[in-house]
Order: sequence, then structure tokens, then C-alpha cells
Amino acid sequence: MLAPKPQLGELLMENGAVTPDQLRIGLTEQKKTGQSLGRCLVALGFVQEKIVTAALGGLLGQEPVHLEKVVPDPEAVSLLAREAALRYRVLPIRYERECRRLTLATCEPHNLVMLEEVAERVEGNVDVEPVLAGESELEQALERHYGYPLSIDPILHELENQEIERRYVSGDDYRHPVVRLVNALLADAVKQGASDIHLEPEQGYVRLRYRIDGVLRRIRALHKDHWPALVVRIKVLAGMNIAEQRSAQDGRFSLTVAGREVDFRVSALPVVHGESLVLRVLDRHRNVLTLDRLGLDEDTSHRLRRMLERPEGVILVTGPTGSGKTTTLYALLNGLLDEGFNLVTLEDPVEYALAGVRQCSLGDAVQLDFADGVRALLRQDPDVILIGEVRDPETAQMMLRAAMTGHRVLATLHTRTAAGAVSRLEEMGAAPELLADNLIGVISQRLVRRFCPDCRPWENPQAADAPDPSSATPPNASHRTVDCPTCLQSGYSGRLAVMETLYVDTELATLIAAHVPLPRLLQEARSRGFRTMAEVGMKYVRAGATDLAELARCVDLSALEIEGA
Repeated sequence: MLAPKPQLGELLMENGAVTPDQLRIGLTEQKKTGQSLGRCLVALGFVQEKIVTAALGGLLGQEPVHLEKVVPDPEAVSLLAREAALRYRVLPIRYERECRRLTLATCEPHNLVMLEEVAERVEGNVDVEPVLAGESELEQALERHYGYPLSIDPILHELENQEIERRYVSGDDYRHPVVRLVNALLADAVKQGASDIHLEPEQGYVRLRYRIDGVLRRIRALHKDHWPALVVRIKVLAGMNIAEQRSAQDGRFSLTVAGREVDFRVSALPVVHGESLVLRVLDRHRNVLTLDRLGLDEDTSHRLRRMLERPEGVILVTGPTGSGKTTTLYALLNGLLDEGFNLVTLEDPVEYALAGVRQCSLGDAVQLDFADGVRALLRQDPDVILIGEVRDPETAQMMLRAAMTGHRVLATLHTRTAAGAVSRLEEMGAAPELLADNLIGVISQRLVRRFCPDCRPWENPQAADAPDPSSATPPNASHRTVDCPTCLQSGYSGRLAVMETLYVDTELATLIAAHVPLPRLLQEARSRGFRTMAEVGMKYVRAGATDLAELARCVDLSALEIEGA
């Protein structure tokens, strides 16, 4: 008699992917939600989705299909209506006309009832053959090949051809075109990878712009007649006062886009032609990068790892708003993630969800500021503390006190350069001796756009003939672009971090304690391998990753002239 096959939970526990306690919690959550066990375990952060998919494939005796490498057969996609595909979460990828067999990618190939219902929805008599796919890959593939259920242009046509009542639309009444238009705009911004959405009233129209890769791009213009209803809808979502139009307001709300929760922070500001709205897009469930995936050069990566090896002290990340400080902080935090450590964060708001980390979000519901929050965190028996921003002298003192008591502290600070963080903390009242004893290192960074991989310039003049570093004003180094959907004809796609890393060893700590002038501190740091952001950025230009004009947009290159003089 054959032994029964193990269940998914048993197999994951046997492989060491989950513990018995985690499996028990997952089974309890499965009973409450009715979702699959694998989905519950992934949502709880106990196991990665690819491990669950591989284990399920082993149980079913089939290899999972990787949808990012699959181009579905257009005829197969046309056989199943979009509504049915989204409802049952299946993607037709192949149709064999001779034997009338339709291959479907699904995360539930063992669900025979669902497969029968899908087969009934397909035109004609076909045999359905399921193949296993990961849930997140399937969601993204459905989004790519079937599109969003909302389309901006038809909704605008509907608005322009009928009188729309300017009133508050309660709930999620998708029959109202204003509700559908707002959802369509938000979904489109998330799809394009925007970090901010700008809705700006002008004399006779409303300008819509997205900030993508750090640069604002004009997306479209809307008729100003639609603006009052749009403002009301967004204010209602954000919990703002719809009657107040003469003072600035802030709010926030969440929306499920492509199967994941996305947070939006809304700012309303009265301007000449009405109220200007800016929405910050915070996708907390995006993947946290590791140091290896930040794309850093070998020297910078080595310096960051040396900082993480220190058992206690402060690591600071500096730069302006939108320079990727939080991403770098979480990459550092990810490198410290261990069952033997208690990692806690204090942020406003929490921008990433990281399993195994206690994350505290400062907001209306939590009556704490950063200084009081650090005091509270110190009573939570932490090993590593992440502070979202050092804003005032009290927070700076609490940060250094936490480092003095044997904790590792990661924090952000607003300064232009790495060395400038020392003088900034001294201005906040930190004693030089205290800084010298507790400061591990400072990272200052900017984000520059990299060349689009699908339409890279045939020739990169900077790679072949590097510009003269003594030139304070670089030439305009644009490159040829084609009709490329990846970068929207900008020539750039994605960004890379240009970092200068000041590692505080014994010699530099001695100079900080002696309160030496900043030029003397930089001179010693340069003798120990320190490179400015301009120098690091020039390496990326020479390597053909970006161009000089883009580097000059984000990094001050005048220092190259001083150093070359």
C-alpha cells in the first residue's frame, strides 16, 4: 500500500521552511480567511512565495512556470474573457488547435471545480490543462496582458458628454465616473512606477504630472470643469475637510493596486487657480533591497559592510528628500536581520514592510515624537534601532545615548555631504568627544537615472572619451532615443545610487574629538580612500551607466574643479 502524500504544510516544515509554531498560526489564519495555506504563510511573512510555489509543484509533480519569461499566445488569450480571467485568476498561455487544448497558468492547479467553471466560460469545447504559477507573477502577468479594469480615456469621454453632479460619492460606487477616474489615475501612476502624483490647476485646465525616477513628467491635461469633483473625491478618500478650500490640509488613504496595498499621502495647498494636490505613493510591500542589489561599486560595498561589522554605534544616511535614504537604510537593516537580534524601527510613516522587524509608525494614532519614541524603543530590549529622521537636538541626544548603551543605530539626517553630518550634529549640541566615540560612519547619496537597457545609445561619448574633470560646467551630453515604451522616450529607466561613504576609524575619530576644521578632516579621509560623490559619479559616467548631464543634475561637480586645480 502506497504511503499518502504529505500535505503542503508538512512538506514545508520537513524542509525547514517554516517552524511548527508558524504552521499552526498559518492554519489558524487559513480557517479565518478561507485563503490557501501557502498564501496565508506568505502574507504572514513566514516564508517566501517562491518556496511555497516550489513545494506545491513538488506535491503536484510539475515544474512551476515562470511567467516573466513566457509570451502568451494571443489566440489563447482571446478565448477567455477578461472578466473571467481576473475572477478566476488564470492566464491562458497556449492553445493547441489540433487537439483543442488550452493551457492555463494558475496558482491553484488542483482546484478542479474552478477549472471546470473556467472551461465553461471558454468559447467552444476545449480541454483545459493547468500549469502552476506563483501568485505575484500571475497577478503581474494578468495586469500586463488583460490591462486594468479602468481606462482613463473612456471615462473622460463619459465626463465630457454628460453633466456630472458635483457631490460627494459615498463608498465605492463605480457607476459614478468620477470615482472610476480617480481610481484609474491612481492605478496608472502605480503601474508607471511614480513616486508622486501632481494635480495642478491652471487657468483653463488641470495639469497631471508623475514623478518617475526623480523627474516630473507631464502625463496629460484635464478640463478644469472636472476639477471640483476630483478634489472632493480625493479629499473624501484622504479623510480631509471638503468644505475647507483656503488652508493647507494633509491626509492619507490606501488602495489595492495589482493585488497589493498601496498607501497615498495627500497634500492640498490653495493656489491662484484653486487647490493643488500632491499625492505621495508609498508601496510598503515592494521588495526590500539587499546591499548586493543596490548596484554599488566594490569599494563602496566594502565600506558599508565594514560599518555593519561594528557591534555598536551610529550609522547615518544623509541626503535631500527623494535621494533613496530609506531604501539604503533598509538594505543595511536587511543585512542585520537575524533571529538572534531584536530589530525595531521608528518612522513617519513606515515605507517598507519587513518581516521580523518591529516597526513603529509615528502618526495621528501614536502620540509620540522621535525623541519620545526612541525612549520607548529603548525599553523594548532592542539590539538594532532604526530612526527615520533626526530632526532636533533632543532626538540627536537620544540617538547617541542609545549608541552609548551598546546598541546599533541607523538613522537619516539632512545634510549635503557625509562630512557635513559631523558639524550638523555639533550644531544640535552633540559634544565632539561623544560623536567620536559613537559614530561608525556616514553615507551621503543622490540618485541618478541610468540609461534604459532597451534603447541604450549606440555610442556613449562619456565611456569612450571621459570629460575633463577640471571642467566645472559639463557639456550637455544627451543621447539618441527611439520610440521606447520602457522609458517613455526619455532614454532613462531606473536609478542608481551615487554614494560617498565616510568610515570613522580610530584616526578620524581622534580628529573629530579634537574638533578639527572640516577641510582637515576631509584631507585625512581622502588619504584613507574616501571619494566624493562627484568622483564616484564620474566612474558611472565612464562605465556608460549614465551621462554627464544627468550626473550634473543631481551632484555638484564644481568640487572636481577645486580638486583638479
